[in-house]
Amino acid sequence: MASFYLAVLLIALTPCGLDAVEDNDRFDCYPDDGATQQLCEARGCMWEETNNNKAPKCFYCPDAAFSLSVARTATGTVLWDTSVGGFTFSDQFLQISTKLPSSYVYGFGEHERNKFRHNMDWWTWGMFTRDEAPGPPSNGVNKNLYGMHPFYLCVEDDGKAHGVLLLNSNAMEVVLQPTPAMTFRTVGGILDFYMFLGDGPEDVVRQYTEFVGRPFMPPYWGLGFQLCKWGYGSLDVVKDVVKEMQEYNIPHDVQYGDIDYMERQMDFTIDPVNYQGLPEFVDQIRRDGMRYVIILDPAITTNETAPYPPYTNGTALDVWIKSGEDTSQPLTGKVWPYYPGTVVDPNAEWDYKVENYNAYSVFPDYFHADIDRWWGEFIKDFYKTLKFDGLWIDMNEPTNFVHGSVTGCSDNKWDNPPYMPKILGPNIYSKTLCMNSIHGGTEHYNTHSLYGWSQAEPTQRALREVTGKRGIVFGRSTFPSAGHFEGHWLGDNTAKWDHLHKSIIGMLDFGLFGMPYVGADICGFWDDATPDMCHRWMQLGAFYPFSRNHNYEGGAPQHPTHWDGVIADAARDALQTRYTFLPFLYTLFYQAHTQGSTVVRSLMHEFIEDKLTWSIDRQFLWGPALLVSPVLDQGEMDVNAYFPKGRWYDYYSVNSDRQGREVAGSDQGRSLLLPCDMDCIPVHIRGGHVIPTQEHANTTVYSRRKPLGLIVALDEAGRASGSLFWDEGEDIDTIGSNSYRMISFNVAESTLDITVERNGYTPDPELRYETIQVFGSPTMPTDVTVNGQSVASENIVKKTADKVRDYGKT
Repeated sequence: MASFYLAVLLIALTPCGLDAVEDNDRFDCYPDDGATQQLCEARGCMWEETNNNKAPKCFYCPDAAFSLSVARTATGTVLWDTSVGGFTFSDQFLQISTKLPSSYVYGFGEHERNKFRHNMDWWTWGMFTRDEAPGPPSNGVNKNLYGMHPFYLCVEDDGKAHGVLLLNSNAMEVVLQPTPAMTFRTVGGILDFYMFLGDGPEDVVRQYTEFVGRPFMPPYWGLGFQLCKWGYGSLDVVKDVVKEMQEYNIPHDVQYGDIDYMERQMDFTIDPVNYQGLPEFVDQIRRDGMRYVIILDPAITTNETAPYPPYTNGTALDVWIKSGEDTSQPLTGKVWPYYPGTVVDPNAEWDYKVENYNAYSVFPDYFHADIDRWWGEFIKDFYKTLKFDGLWIDMNEPTNFVHGSVTGCSDNKWDNPPYMPKILGPNIYSKTLCMNSIHGGTEHYNTHSLYGWSQAEPTQRALREVTGKRGIVFGRSTFPSAGHFEGHWLGDNTAKWDHLHKSIIGMLDFGLFGMPYVGADICGFWDDATPDMCHRWMQLGAFYPFSRNHNYEGGAPQHPTHWDGVIADAARDALQTRYTFLPFLYTLFYQAHTQGSTVVRSLMHEFIEDKLTWSIDRQFLWGPALLVSPVLDQGEMDVNAYFPKGRWYDYYSVNSDRQGREVAGSDQGRSLLLPCDMDCIPVHIRGGHVIPTQEHANTTVYSRRKPLGLIVALDEAGRASGSLFWDEGEDIDTIGSNSYRMISFNVAESTLDITVERNGYTPDPELRYETIQVFGSPTMPTDVTVNGQSVASENIVKKTADKVRDYGKT
């Protein structure tokens, strides 16, 4: 990793006096609105008309007075070249431009995109955390969403890769242009860049996560299927949903409480009418092997007629973000909690509701020295009432239902900066807090995008202290290194077909950002899903690392047993396959936690020598070995799937007798059209890998007691390898205390060796392998050895690939 810090004063430019400059070599010298030739030349820049309405007319001279170049020693490839001009370093406007070695650029976020690979045709991406549902550009501006990740990956033409992080939390934009090149503009902070040079994308991510912090290790149950709805309406409805899932025999590990479990949406309360008996219900489902996760929002109501301890104690500790007008007073806005004694008209318009029903709220400063004494202690105290297993932190961009504060924002340089990056809203405080409010000891202008990040660590710490276990924390607003403490869901998506594909892009993005515990709301959050859409989405969502079905208040139910069980069979089949692979998935998370590798990854991470994989984003891999090729479009009954070179075996298809058959063994990549009716999701296993499996059950408490198995998928040389990480499943320091078992598998010369590399944990019941499936072998394996000792192979080996056969259309 290399880093460089830029702190050079703005260099005055003089007119270039050059000949015409090609459109792609122009770097915008007047990104503000209203550029004219006179204003342009007053800045010492060139003005030249162009027929390309995306290219700038006002641009910097290419022969800049200041430049920086970064090149690989081994290949000479220039990774950064700032000789294009436009370097600016001033109080509230910083800018730098650089040429890139290729147009294969990935990352930056959080945004909705049509492709994983960035479009370099003059696209501008704003970054500033915002409560905004994913969607297409609005008023010509690409939507900046919940998280801020100024990190990109670039794959060089020879397949080597590098990543660059701008560690800056101020509002910013990045302009991508077809040179290829990019321009960073930010309205504060410093230009603090870090560069990570690797042999390929996976190597870059490992370096990046070593720098920002390795991803947290989720508990085993956190990999099970999870179910939620905002607005179940009552505990009776929740009980019915859980009962239906059991009756249909569908795996279901985690049930949720969204804000409607609270009394008037107030943290650390339970609705005494609609959710009476919730603690007892949670105790019951936990005895049945399930878990319960609750939502907590940061905003705290100030309008209670009776004492509300979260507010009174927080005021005593002085933990609130302060007003910029009077720093002795908290900034006051509005979020969820309703006024006490208010009868809410559910059909009223949003603005009317906010004005008449929503109480005044204050916002905790999670940088405060006493935040554990407040936030942490209330989490611990609430646990005495309700035995939750995980915490979902939402609305932490932070969201405000009024712009700035209940009294607006004053005319100051923070709320009216000299340059407005291409972010949503008529002003920088739209849907959030005044930028001159005091947060973290400085103006919110500087720390706004750190809010969700700052909430994650004390939340994770409090959860572990009160439960004594490794639970899950996942949040909406994220920043570099957030993955060290939490996972993320992809926000308030919509029940529309293109959001299936875009959820894959979001997963791949957050894999680059070091946040592998990620997934989208299955079947969509907004709008009502159709049975066919939810059917296909449940099949896809069964392969999200974080697999949760969730939708909005007032929306039609979409849990897997809805629609009179029409999609129940498909959901059950897909989730049972997920649960079969959980030992493999858990091992991938162990590798992410200890080595920084990705869990879900793009095909290019494994096949960088195949340039076709650099643009594939409708398929994805679990680790290096499991290829998922879902149906993503309405009415489609086949999938055009790409198989990179090597041997690939079908795991899960319409006819079970095809399981384990080789589909695309080749010395080069092949595209195949795979038939895939509504009961199908193509899953293929890569030759050369051993995948640990386990017999499925309806919760992980029971699946972990069942027999293990192995899938041995042989490569062209008849070899394969893999590993299994196994521990208690939720102990906090299982790795640090060496309280785990690590087992390696290796196949060579028709012999499978199983070696216990570390034996610091003894499962109860003890692990046992009942089935070993061998894909790609024309004969039965001759021997199985465990730690060098031969075992009776006829009792545990099942040969499933007795005949190699291709299928599909090239």
